[in-house]
Amino acid sequence: MDKKNTVIGVLLLLAAFASLYLGNRFAPPAQPAPEIAPAQAPLPTAPNQASPVVQSVGSAPQNTEFAALTGKNADAVVSYLENEFIRVEFTNYGGAIGNVAFKKYGLTKGSSLPFVFNQPRVEPMLSITDVPGLGPETAYTLVSAGDSEVIYEVVLEGRLKVTRRFSLGYEMEGSDPYLIRHDTTLQDLSSNGAPQTVAALSLGTTSLISPSDWGQYLNIMAWDGEDDVVTKPDELKGGGFKSWIGLSDGAPKSSITKDGTVVWAAAKNQFFASVYTGDTAGFSTTARRVELPPFEGSSRANEGLTGVVSYTLPAMAPGGASVLGGDFYVGPKEYDRLRKFEQKQSEVMQFAPYFFSKIFLSGIVAPILNLTMVTMHGWVGNWGVAIILMTLLLKIVTLPFTLAASKSAKRMAKLQPLMKEVREQYKDQPQKLNEATLKIFKENKVNPMGGCLPILITMPLFVAFFAMLQGTAELRFTSFLWVTDLSTPDTVWRLPIGNLPLNIMPILMGATMIYQMRLTPTPTTDNAQVQMMKFMPIIFTLICYNFAAALALYSTVNGVFTIAQQIIVNKTTKDDTPLVKPGGAEVEAKAWNPNKRKGKKKK
Repeated sequence: MDKKNTVIGVLLLLAAFASLYLGNRFAPPAQPAPEIAPAQAPLPTAPNQASPVVQSVGSAPQNTEFAALTGKNADAVVSYLENEFIRVEFTNYGGAIGNVAFKKYGLTKGSSLPFVFNQPRVEPMLSITDVPGLGPETAYTLVSAGDSEVIYEVVLEGRLKVTRRFSLGYEMEGSDPYLIRHDTTLQDLSSNGAPQTVAALSLGTTSLISPSDWGQYLNIMAWDGEDDVVTKPDELKGGGFKSWIGLSDGAPKSSITKDGTVVWAAAKNQFFASVYTGDTAGFSTTARRVELPPFEGSSRANEGLTGVVSYTLPAMAPGGASVLGGDFYVGPKEYDRLRKFEQKQSEVMQFAPYFFSKIFLSGIVAPILNLTMVTMHGWVGNWGVAIILMTLLLKIVTLPFTLAASKSAKRMAKLQPLMKEVREQYKDQPQKLNEATLKIFKENKVNPMGGCLPILITMPLFVAFFAMLQGTAELRFTSFLWVTDLSTPDTVWRLPIGNLPLNIMPILMGATMIYQMRLTPTPTTDNAQVQMMKFMPIIFTLICYNFAAALALYSTVNGVFTIAQQIIVNKTTKDDTPLVKPGGAEVEAKAWNPNKRKGKKKK
């Protein structure tokens, strides 16, 4: 029974970590589209001051399968608003946001160019669609542009006047610097009024961060006030894991619309997101897939999603007006920043995207772990050291449970001679074998679940920390020892044959697992079970081989601490209690020797 529990526990751990890793790997690769070089306006030299509005002529960059804006908007007038953290580019086409550059986050490690959200530019962010006469290509007039506000206006056939106002800083003191306030007023100019209609706002286009990003967090997400509704790329392009197991027809789709209350909607990837929170609730989100060229120096194509959120505009009386407004966060997925918003915008972190309970991991454990790690980083100034300290803290918190599991495994290993004896005695009588096995457990006061339950209790903590590390924007481009970027695999060299990466941290992790197994008592004498357990470090290493270095660092350090704990347990824990056979006879309890292995004689 104990060997079954051990196998179940190991398989649960493997399934938990594999689900975090595999995600979209069952999806077929996207086909690259022709690459168009993006236009990039230079950043100002004084980032702490609001700069005067710059107007320039250029084309909107785009890499997508949808109708291109480039060429049609050759006369676009571009304006800018900025603060210390972002530079927002506005375009009069759509009277909306062309893109947002993050001054605190570089495009690549060491680059002076910022990461730009909505770089593919399928359509301007917050451009209006579904209203007759309005769209991403509607040419607005720039009414005014100051240090913190841009206003656009357009009149449609003398019947409808649309005024769009965007501002940074908002009216609230201490407002988040990544927040953009948006207000659109539609005023009826006719004598007939206007019926109720629908307006959809673009969330922009989000894409993969790097060739090592497999898209677990690439999605269009809506929050209904209680739960999230997510659309992933594999739902659009067909195939994927659900199709593989028969839960989806696997047919590609041009778009997917999901109805329901929308308190806020987001377009996001591993580290960045655009989150629109309307003054009133929306009623649906629509996602469309975007195909992009391969990453530079890689044959793997990038891919992305563009999304819109739809709102109902009430009917207007003659000369009346309707207002559509909201707050638009475009910035990094930093939990400490997002948790300060009132509508649970921190759920965009998606700490538990797969497998385990979102309520437990996302709502309780992962946020606490994130805030604790950020605090530790403030103390030590290095994210690698902060991860090590967090791993040590988790080991201390779970020490009573892991010690109980270690002691139980050691006691169970001592029972194996008795277990082997009854198996041979009742090998053709399964019912009597079960009765004798249970009697051995009872008379020796051993809980067959004693080695499994403590691990299952602590597992959510470690899985939550593991999942949290994957989507933490602060880890991007941070270094530790030989690792140049903790958010990507620590590839130090590529093999000449097959261009296979040599990642050191996962190899160290596998080595610690092998040594840990050597120190740990084997709770079974079944050769098949023993052989299977020997392969677990290899399987786990292969699964984790292309994990981000931060995840491999955590797993490696956790293994080192576990080895130290097991050495102490083996040296300090003595159990001289005689073993009791199923009839009540006592036998000598031989101490388990970690240096003694089957088939090897001790010299």
